[in-house]
Amino acid sequence: MTGSTRVEELLVYRKFKDAKVFDNMVWVMENLDYDGSEQYGMDTLRGVYYDCISGLVEMAGSYGFEGNLWHNYLTYLLVNHENAFSTSCEIVGKVEGSIVDIARHDFEIFRGLYAFDLREIEKKTGITAMRCLMDYRNIDRSSKTFNKRIRDRICSLTLLLEQSGDVDEFMQHMIDFYKDFGVGKLGLHKAFRVERTDGGVEIVPIRNIAHVHLDDLVGYEIAKKKLIDNTEAFVSGRKANNCLLFGDAGTGKSSSIKGILNQYYERGLRVIEIYKHQFQELNDVIAQIKNRNYKFIIYMDDLSFEDFEIEYKYLKAVIEGGLEKKPDNVLIYATSNRRHLVREKFSDKEDRRDDLHSSDTVQEKLSLVNRFGVQIFFCAPDKKEFQNIVRVLAEKNGVALPEEELLLEANKWELSHGGLSGRTAQQFIDYLLGQM
Repeated sequence: MTGSTRVEELLVYRKFKDAKVFDNMVWVMENLDYDGSEQYGMDTLRGVYYDCISGLVEMAGSYGFEGNLWHNYLTYLLVNHENAFSTSCEIVGKVEGSIVDIARHDFEIFRGLYAFDLREIEKKTGITAMRCLMDYRNIDRSSKTFNKRIRDRICSLTLLLEQSGDVDEFMQHMIDFYKDFGVGKLGLHKAFRVERTDGGVEIVPIRNIAHVHLDDLVGYEIAKKKLIDNTEAFVSGRKANNCLLFGDAGTGKSSSIKGILNQYYERGLRVIEIYKHQFQELNDVIAQIKNRNYKFIIYMDDLSFEDFEIEYKYLKAVIEGGLEKKPDNVLIYATSNRRHLVREKFSDKEDRRDDLHSSDTVQEKLSLVNRFGVQIFFCAPDKKEFQNIVRVLAEKNGVALPEEELLLEANKWELSHGGLSGRTAQQFIDYLLGQM
């Protein structure tokens, strides 16, 4: 089975990202009719094929894939390709119209790639290394790129696509995946950062996410409940508010955001982290996510402004006040050690004596925090609460010290390591684990 793969006829599934292996494999398939009359030509064919094999092995290491790595790679390309068909299926599932016929045409071509007998390449080149890649067993089944559930679902989808009896069955499997898991980076990843590239503002996946759960945050039950209630309303499609988590350092504000992400990810919640110097990019970021079938929290960690900084004006306009309404699938969550976000000094009171409209100046500085409808206070624990946090963390982490000795050492630790806070307690437990 050699000759044309018809890849050049693809209509909506074109211009894949991470397509080097794809392009090389297609080139090898389409050049198998080479008669071998020139050794240089055969050396090129073999070299390109070895590159393909190497690329598939590297992919298995990054994504944790098993089974037929070539087929896994094809599936990876399909689930990541954002186009008119896949993004529509993400929102409504099965769609109608001419786009269905166009997608069916492309899936028929992909069925040919899945069905291609790789032994034909082995016969031509004498390279047998691909045999182990057709039933690959990974040393480490964990994925550095996807969460385990997504990795397993891609491997399962690969098997379904391999076994599809016709193109309509193949297409239905793809529709089901798009509806259940989404498409592209926004569908397959939890969290993102923003980068400015030559092509504009790009939303980039964060691949190493801390597996923090809200139960790991000892105490703060009232604060956590307010955060959960607001987020639950948001992911359920009800009205919800922008949220400000403020209070003492090391009390679990940032950990709470991570816990919320891990708790609601499977219900379509995504988090985009953005920094103060990137606030001018907010409108571009929102434009890329407003029509997607997910709920997005734009997350700003340790948010505060000096009195000479004006970036908060961009944030005010985006949150509430610009002509364009903020999409219903976007909320702003911020953490800060400051209650009012914009720094105020005693000298400001002196300046207001010369300000004809001093109340306007005060309102200008308070107007940002007032745009956060939910404001949650995280205070430092007292000694008794701190000791309880230490006890719970020690039990969770298997630290086997007598309680009296544990608390005595914890008290010594906090006196020289930042005082009473959940962060100090966690650092103390980490220290003990390192000594065990």
